Amino acid sequence: MGTYLSTPKTDKLSEDGENERVRYGLSSMQGWRATMEDAHAAVPDLDNTTSFFGVYDGHGGKVVAKFCAKYLHRQVVKHEAYSSGDIETSVQKSFIRMDEMMRGQRGWRELSSLGDKFNKFTGAIEGLIWSPRGGAKQEVDDWAFEEGPHSDFTGPTSGCTACVAIMRNNQLIVANAGDSRCVISRKREAYNLSRDHKPVLDIERDRILRAGGFIHAGRVNGSLNLTRAIGDMEFKQNKFLSPEKQMVTADPDVNTLELCADDDFIVLACDGIWDCMSSQQLVDFIHEQLKAENKLSTICERVFDKCLAPSTSTGEGCDNMTMILVQFKKPIQPGASAEEPDDKLKTAANESS
Repeated sequence: MGTYLSTPKTDKLSEDGENERVRYGLSSMQGWRATMEDAHAAVPDLDNTTSFFGVYDGHGGKVVAKFCAKYLHRQVVKHEAYSSGDIETSVQKSFIRMDEMMRGQRGWRELSSLGDKFNKFTGAIEGLIWSPRGGAKQEVDDWAFEEGPHSDFTGPTSGCTACVAIMRNNQLIVANAGDSRCVISRKREAYNLSRDHKPVLDIERDRILRAGGFIHAGRVNGSLNLTRAIGDMEFKQNKFLSPEKQMVTADPDVNTLELCADDDFIVLACDGIWDCMSSQQLVDFIHEQLKAENKLSTICERVFDKCLAPSTSTGEGCDNMTMILVQFKKPIQPGASAEEPDDKLKTAANESS
């Protein structure tokens, strides 16, 4: 459950932005937690036709979430599949790449630079909340091997969820590992564009067991209540299995949706929100707020205020909270092949809480 404060920290880090395609607002709040372990990335101009938004919910420390907020969108652009238009492959490979980059001397150095306290025995690193601004144009970095005292570093034992949305023209690509969530409002109906990765899912349980793990009290090896995450290297040590087949994997589900004129907005949020509101409840709340409020980050802040628990007695409403609200700015021309999101996703959106 983590350590709670005697009173919640309700200061909010908020931001708004826009370009010719989208406008967005985001906010994050520490709440009752003793530390802030969420991070986020908002890069409306990943390139001339592409926008990127991501939320990263850390556990066991905040540095893996910070690492992903800094590097994941850069890796998406650098992958060779991106230049050929295959965003699905580039984002899937970039999730896996995060684990690779956090190993060895270079990984140790980068993680240490993002945190202010690194326990070399546990791999737990602490630091301040961080999020990138601006575009993805950065100096070329091939992440060359480095010699050093930590060349055999296998990566951090802490980890994070990752849920990202990439919009290019009328195409929306959502990639998710963990229990953060992306939801789209289409004709005011909520559709989940990601799936929460929990041990109760058959496909997750089967992979865990095949990798030599077990599930106890709803947790992988009795410890982690997620089945997919970036980091958490202690669950990825089977040298006979590929990264995708480890008991906990960074391999994301990737869903692609053709946007149409019926689409209102998307929301990306960490589970601190979804523990308190179902997808449809959040979509309804946002629509109600949009009647009188134009600043999207203010709507995110009001969601936090609604979700924040009066005490820590129940656990719900006590987590860190991060949310990004993205409106499609230009009128989207309906495509001939525009399809409704999967009915199962709609059902989950109405029932999830």
